[in-house]
Amino acid sequence: MSSLQTPDNFNWPLAYEAEALLSTYINAFLERNSFARTLAQRMHAETGTEFFEWTDSFVVSKGHEATFRAAGFVTEQVEAPAHIIVLAHPHAMLPRVRVCTRSPESTAPIALLIRPEFLADFMGRHGLTGDIEGAPCARFRTVTVSQENGTTLRACERLGYRGFLVHEPPAGFAAAVLQVRELWRTRKRDCANDDEGVQQAFVVLDRCIGLVGRDVACELFFAEERDFWMFRNRAGRVQKRRQDQLGLGWANHDHHTFRCSRRYFPDLVKFMEKLGLEKRERFYAGAEAGWGAQVMETATVGIVVFADVDLLPEEVNEDYAAKRLPEVSFVRTVGLWCGLHGDSFLQAGMHHLEARFNHPLLREQLAAEGIATMKPFSDFPFLKQAFTEGERWKVDPRRVEVLLQKGLITPPQAAGFVKDGAIGSHLENLERKGGFKGFNQKAVSAIIAATDPRKVQEAAHAH
Repeated sequence: MSSLQTPDNFNWPLAYEAEALLSTYINAFLERNSFARTLAQRMHAETGTEFFEWTDSFVVSKGHEATFRAAGFVTEQVEAPAHIIVLAHPHAMLPRVRVCTRSPESTAPIALLIRPEFLADFMGRHGLTGDIEGAPCARFRTVTVSQENGTTLRACERLGYRGFLVHEPPAGFAAAVLQVRELWRTRKRDCANDDEGVQQAFVVLDRCIGLVGRDVACELFFAEERDFWMFRNRAGRVQKRRQDQLGLGWANHDHHTFRCSRRYFPDLVKFMEKLGLEKRERFYAGAEAGWGAQVMETATVGIVVFADVDLLPEEVNEDYAAKRLPEVSFVRTVGLWCGLHGDSFLQAGMHHLEARFNHPLLREQLAAEGIATMKPFSDFPFLKQAFTEGERWKVDPRRVEVLLQKGLITPPQAAGFVKDGAIGSHLENLERKGGFKGFNQKAVSAIIAATDPRKVQEAAHAH
């Protein structure tokens, strides 16, 4: 039984009413709390993000409960104080609401909780000196940021936990967390052969779960994957620095995209399942596109993965993530990327990180930093997506030779990849409205085709 609450056929709704209601309440809070208001202005101007996306939840008095339930919110069974009812929208990506049954009635939220990645970073950037509730490496930690006009702004740090109770970590847990961070960082990605690399990944995974449990191991794994990707992507480094100026980190991540070879696709999916991710919708965009993707999610940790793989037409109606796909005599975009750079799971790292931004604003701000953005591949009122221009990576000539010997690329293509390298990674500028959780299948197909290393190479030579 899946723990994800998913609509039939993953037909994710547009929860505009719920989003508008949340925005009204958040704006009422901002009117009463000048620190939050200034922070919201700085987020917009300095990071291209909106306060709404950093809002973890807010607290309202009992009289507001019916209003949120009428907008589609339901009770979420997570740990919380006895006097708090947690409400969440089951099918939308939106902040949660906490109803306090013992507070006096108030027209605006009594308290609002924002979520940076690390509290110490946030406090340091804003000169905050209050005591953090929860010791280092507690699963949920909070600090009071500002109290003003009957409102309290708080910030929280989460470690693979969705509830609202501060539990002091057991003896030795902080040391275990540090050990797991080191295990993920020192994981050997480039072994003598990729079978060994995959095997090593599972050995490390089992050690990490044994040390800190599945959900914390998951949180720490993806934090390391973001770091590994960022070292190989200038746009990511620039945007992370901008967000770190406000002490925010990557807590606005939307999903993580892994490109995988046909051979190791079931291993990647199994690895993600051991980290607690469950299969959501699958994508296939037709025989010509030649690719598919499995979306996976763990609601507990707030991680979504988009896993891409080359596919044959006859494979699309089955669970292609559940079996070993046979070797084929061609490579499409994903297979060629993996052939040139390695699997995301192993040598290459993620193809791109998607985070939530104000789409046109970020485009403009990154341009001022010398970072161009490609044409949007989704441009709907509820979903805007665009890659930054790709980071070109050098390619190991030995990898090119393997592809050439197998007849998967031509000699001129091989010479071009050795000489010029190939596009490796991007940052994705994504904006959602209406809490829309889904993806645009047709548009994703278009951008996959547009980033085929052969097409990029041909276009470069055409100029």
